[in-house]
Amino acid sequence: MMQRTLFRRGALLAQKAAVEVSLLPMSAPLQPRLDRAMSSVTIPPPECMLRPLEVPFRYLFGPGPSNVPPRVLAAGGRGIIGHLHPEMYEIMNDIKKGIQYAFQTQNNMTIAMSGSGHAAMECAVFNTVEPGESVLVAVNGIWGERVAEIAERMGANVHIMVKAPGGVFSNGEIEKALAKHKPVLFFLTHGESSAGLAHPVDGIGDLCRKHNTLFLVDTVASLGASPIFMDQQNIDILYTGSQKALNAPPGTAPISFNERACQKMFNRKTKPVSYLFDMAHLSNYWGNDGQPARLYHHTGPVSGFFSLRESLAILAEKGLEESWRHHREVAGYLWKGLEDMGLKLFIQNKDLRLPSVTTIAIPEGYNWREMLQYIMKHHNMEMTGGLGPSTGMVRGTMRVGLMGYNCQKTNADMALASLADALKNCKKSKA
Repeated sequence: MMQRTLFRRGALLAQKAAVEVSLLPMSAPLQPRLDRAMSSVTIPPPECMLRPLEVPFRYLFGPGPSNVPPRVLAAGGRGIIGHLHPEMYEIMNDIKKGIQYAFQTQNNMTIAMSGSGHAAMECAVFNTVEPGESVLVAVNGIWGERVAEIAERMGANVHIMVKAPGGVFSNGEIEKALAKHKPVLFFLTHGESSAGLAHPVDGIGDLCRKHNTLFLVDTVASLGASPIFMDQQNIDILYTGSQKALNAPPGTAPISFNERACQKMFNRKTKPVSYLFDMAHLSNYWGNDGQPARLYHHTGPVSGFFSLRESLAILAEKGLEESWRHHREVAGYLWKGLEDMGLKLFIQNKDLRLPSVTTIAIPEGYNWREMLQYIMKHHNMEMTGGLGPSTGMVRGTMRVGLMGYNCQKTNADMALASLADALKNCKKSKA
């Protein structure tokens, strides 16, 4: 009874003290802060955010992203787990093995960047090149232009080899430039989607080794659709994106460095210009540096990794050779249909055409932008115009992409029908 009485008396005293404090005048600095905290918001909730999300279905028959199969969408919709959980590490380990298969490499330093293909592009340059070092870039479309600018921005001494969009560099031309500029890095796009070109790679890695140069290859538009063999072709750094023939949503970018690249990358005099893309940290995050613990570096795209793992699983189940054959078969079917319609393909040599992205020369008198708008409006279908230096060439170009989940003859028939309809109904100039 005594304890209960004491407890009540203490509570009453505490309450009285609180009331007395509340009656004291507030200090000048505290009053405005409380007024601001208690004032009403001045910006109301935007009306658009009070409506449900609406996303239309479209046939994505452009150069990417491609439509994603339900199985990959379901994987990305799984419940989130922590990016540092042991189960997440296992998923990342699976992704690494899947990339090694897709790249045909045994490189330990294989990861998936948190970001689009551009993230892997910058990661490759930032980690292997230091300010003032010589870099050689093959430019025959937009992606060579991008790498040249990235290298220039971080202070490299950039040299370019230039061909018209769709042009091919001979091994002799490449070796001559290697001998002249003595670069630490040589860049080439394997799948130049802006022109629809699959550039030959054989022998170039050997030349780069002869001249003590790292060979960097972009396969964003070609991986899974056109053969590439990282180890056999002596490619030192290879990267791709998730959103094309790999079937996954945009946002992750596989990349791999061989031992030659790692020697250069981890024995630099200066730190890479990007903290996020620093492979000294990323190699630990992916468990590639031999350390017992993976330390926090950044929060990886957990759902994106779920989707990427599932897309790599689909590729492994189908098999690389079957994926290459299938893309080539459907592309050939599309090419014949286009030529039967009287359309000319931008890349005339069939052996140099990129199976995943076909570039069409628009017939004289037609406005390609008007055709694209017509196809979207009447067929709910995305195709695109030229990109970068190919824009406006041969009186305009259009690009049709059938890759990954979209790589089907039925989709090729739909694309051909929409093009035929556009040619019939879009106005043709008399000039």
